[in-house]
Amino acid sequence: MAKQTYYTELENLEQTAASSFSALENQQDIYTPEFEEFNGKCDSLFFNDGQRRIDFVLVYEDESRRETNKKGINEKQRKKRRAYESNLICDGLELEATRSVMDDKLVFVKIHAPWEVLCTYAEIMHIKLPLKPNDLKTRDFAFTHFNWFTRFLQVKESIIKPEQEFFTAPFEKNRMNDFYIQDRDTFFNPATRSRIVYFILSRVKYQVTDKVKKFGISKLVSSGIYKAAFPLHDCNFNHPSEDPSCPSERYLLYREWAHPRSIYKKQPLDLIRKYYGEKIGIYFAWLGYYTKMLLLAAVVGVACFLYGYLNQNNCTWSKEVCNPDIGGKIIMCPQCDRLCPFWQLNITCESSKKLCIFDSFGTLVFAVFMGIWVTLFLEFWKRRQAELEYEWDTVELQQEEQPRPEYEARCTHVVINEITQEEERVPFTTWGKCIRITLCASAVFFWILLIIASVIGIIVYRLSVFIVFSANLPKTFNATDPIQKYLTPQTATSITASIISFIIIMILSTIYEKVAVMITNFELPRTQTDYENSLTMKMFLFQFVNYYSSCFYIAFFKGKFVGYPGDPVYWLGKYRNEECDPGGCLLELTTQLIIIMGGKAIWNNIQEVLLPWVMNLIGRCRTVSGTEKTTPRWEQDYHLQPMGRLGLFYEYLEMIIQFGFVTLFVASFPLAPLLALVNNILEIRVDAWKMTTQYRRMVPEKAQDIGAWQPIMQGIAILAVVTNAMIIAFTSDMIPRLVYYWSFSVPPYGDHTDFTMEGYINNTLSYFNIADFKNKTRAGNPYSGLGNYTTCRQVLFTCLKMHFKGTVMNAFLCIIN
Repeated sequence: MAKQTYYTELENLEQTAASSFSALENQQDIYTPEFEEFNGKCDSLFFNDGQRRIDFVLVYEDESRRETNKKGINEKQRKKRRAYESNLICDGLELEATRSVMDDKLVFVKIHAPWEVLCTYAEIMHIKLPLKPNDLKTRDFAFTHFNWFTRFLQVKESIIKPEQEFFTAPFEKNRMNDFYIQDRDTFFNPATRSRIVYFILSRVKYQVTDKVKKFGISKLVSSGIYKAAFPLHDCNFNHPSEDPSCPSERYLLYREWAHPRSIYKKQPLDLIRKYYGEKIGIYFAWLGYYTKMLLLAAVVGVACFLYGYLNQNNCTWSKEVCNPDIGGKIIMCPQCDRLCPFWQLNITCESSKKLCIFDSFGTLVFAVFMGIWVTLFLEFWKRRQAELEYEWDTVELQQEEQPRPEYEARCTHVVINEITQEEERVPFTTWGKCIRITLCASAVFFWILLIIASVIGIIVYRLSVFIVFSANLPKTFNATDPIQKYLTPQTATSITASIISFIIIMILSTIYEKVAVMITNFELPRTQTDYENSLTMKMFLFQFVNYYSSCFYIAFFKGKFVGYPGDPVYWLGKYRNEECDPGGCLLELTTQLIIIMGGKAIWNNIQEVLLPWVMNLIGRCRTVSGTEKTTPRWEQDYHLQPMGRLGLFYEYLEMIIQFGFVTLFVASFPLAPLLALVNNILEIRVDAWKMTTQYRRMVPEKAQDIGAWQPIMQGIAILAVVTNAMIIAFTSDMIPRLVYYWSFSVPPYGDHTDFTMEGYINNTLSYFNIADFKNKTRAGNPYSGLGNYTTCRQVLFTCLKMHFKGTVMNAFLCIIN
């Protein structure tokens, strides 16, 4: 019923603008702007009369003053723009045009929404407005003993005053006397005024061709008819407004939130919500809460890392690898066919020492801790989110949301609602909807297959390059050679492959962002929330495969299906499957995480800080005439960068991908929460800095929660428990070492009287008779210089081949691997 009332109200408003369409068809009585001179007040937020507030600004380039004047195209653009502005006036908005003081080709159309227009659309949009002040006392749960500390972190109330709380209700014109209206000029705050005007701008038509209505400011901007459309900042970010009635909220946000010296302070969430809207407010609330929870995870992670680092010299199995009398006398089988030589185990000495840091008992403890941490984080955030819903009065927001203008324009089919049994308009039939869903799903599936193909390409690269490195492997280990000491074939292959993988990830991610938007536009969701949720699921599904596929391959597939030296497994019938180090693939997984996670953080900061700063610097350099002190507020804001309606979406996506790295593979890299904590502390202030200083003011939007990101985090949390358990069980060497320590180091299977790790390396390597090599796999390089050996050693991964003369320990390793 509410939906039907909404459409009826819109139809009534559309009828008031019917005269403008007849003017459009007859080419008569179309609005022609009269340009006003700038009054010289650079911080003014009002028309030249000083009374009417500027709620929105449109910018276009005057076709008559262009250097390359294409008459036919320019006339069409001018006709559409004037028809659009005529319809804005018919809808009750007031316009004032002013030429730029720096570039006389630019024209700024300032828009003011009168009281009657604000009241009419506030009722249509079901905007909640104050009835009377809230006289209920709220309990203060702060601990008295910590008040001195929290007071140090909080912004002083004398600087940012707390907002007065009100009882609210959806606005109705016939109940206007019930609302708390002390001053008509301040009853609708600037954020609400901008929301209402943008709602009108998104639905006003500018052309009707063959009964097809074209409308909306978004299409006009994308087609170049307007160059920009934005609400105004209230002042400069580095000094308050000269107008004493202006609250200078942008300046306060920069000083107490975005400035580097305020990095230790709590975020002024209420002021962020008031200035930018609930949607941006809930993002910074979530990011701040996530960062606060990372502090505990980072402390535990650093403790586990230090435990492994301080105990690496006590790692018995690593000492055996590095011992010339043990690891130096163990001859390993070639790692590729024909070209690769036999090699000594102590070549992997340095990598085994590094592995002791990450593959320790502390890692096992940390993996269990992170499984508990991620659950507590999600539950505590739900509680915090519910508090914000109550405080910001967004509990019933889902019932108030209006359809997107793009959806409304396509509503040409009339169907009967199965629940209400009333007629309603829909954009396509059920069969048409099924076709669109099928096409969208096929497109997403195709791009996922493309990612999998790129991963296979990286695997082929690994196999090819590993052969090159292994072919040049020295027969004996020289501890004084730094290249031989630190750059083993596995390490060199892992680092180069990880860098190439990161580059491919970033390229595919950039391309798919545009493809996902196109697919979602074709799908045509009804509301903006539905649109963002649909885009979120598509983007995350793609990015999940894009970012994590290489990590899953290293953790759970690499080295698990290698066969044995006499009969290895081949990729594509040509490339021999790559093997892990004798200690497993955990160190390579750690390397992959460090490169992707660190590279992504550096790349994102370059995009978020340097790119908008350089673009704004170039824009300021181009405006050679005039200075910022004599430039009006609307022109200063025009030279800032546009945020875009999906700007916040990419911020969420960046943090959720990081959340996946912190939780899914944290068993291999305990320092991941620390890196994420440092990054997020900077991320909050960087996002705040660019929003207050480098970007135009976004149109304030309502939001009840973080949307589809909540179930995505819950899915990641469940998967994280499984992946970390599997990393400990299969990728790490933790379980085989524990089994050897408690069962195979003492009789009846071992020769030691006490529990010990001595002899572990010898018991985990099986023997292979060199005479059993087939011609295809026989090592072409001679192994003279290593001694006259008839057998070589190999890590056992299968129990089905009987060419090995293994031990009982080998049999157990077969079962768990």
